[in-house]
Amino acid sequence: MSANIRIVLVNTTHPGNIGGVARAMKNMNFSELHLVAPKKFPHTNADARASGATDLLESAVVHETLEQAIADCQLVVGTSARGRHIPWPVVDPRELASIVEPISADKKIAVVFGREDRGLTNEELHLCHHHVHIPSNPDFSSLNLAAAVQVITYELRMAELYVDENRDIRPQWGTEWDIDLAESADLERLFAHMEEALTDIEFLDPENPRQLMPRLRRLYLRAMPDKVEVNVLRGILTATQKQTKK
Repeated sequence: MSANIRIVLVNTTHPGNIGGVARAMKNMNFSELHLVAPKKFPHTNADARASGATDLLESAVVHETLEQAIADCQLVVGTSARGRHIPWPVVDPRELASIVEPISADKKIAVVFGREDRGLTNEELHLCHHHVHIPSNPDFSSLNLAAAVQVITYELRMAELYVDENRDIRPQWGTEWDIDLAESADLERLFAHMEEALTDIEFLDPENPRQLMPRLRRLYLRAMPDKVEVNVLRGILTATQKQTKK
């Protein structure tokens, strides 16, 4: 499992936190660290906090945007500390592990962590299939970034160890699937196409979009479509657009 899961940190302010995350990851046997526009990296404070996990810092991949960091992932999970205006599928770390385990052998998975002071934006969370919430003390709920990564990677590792000992775990949908799941980049192209087509048929008013596209995102991300299903949907959109031009 761990080889196919990347930890993504967005706009991390303090380089020491990046080092702390690297140490937490290595404790749980995770090695793929991706950074989105970190404020200061590389940095000596990151090296110092890594405490022997500097190899993860050296191999870390830096991206300009979150979309780039998750483009090739089939499952994206964003960490969220609070409820949102539009409810999204929310799981705790143990539930997340049960979702990830059946697909982790051959799928790329990203777990995304936001800024130290304000987490992920609504727009960033809308890129995610699920949100994961750590049920900490409501009177003292703020977790250090490295501690949050430690909690989630611990649960993922425990699920992996359990499956190593119990090989009769069923596939995600009870049977081996015939088509690869769509990657994040595939889905983003679908959503852009959908927005364009809905505007063409005047179902979506760009001047007053309400929450139509976020709700459609939630619907299709919850379904986890495969590549062929995404292509079928885009074919329907293209045919619909052709009809509007007659």
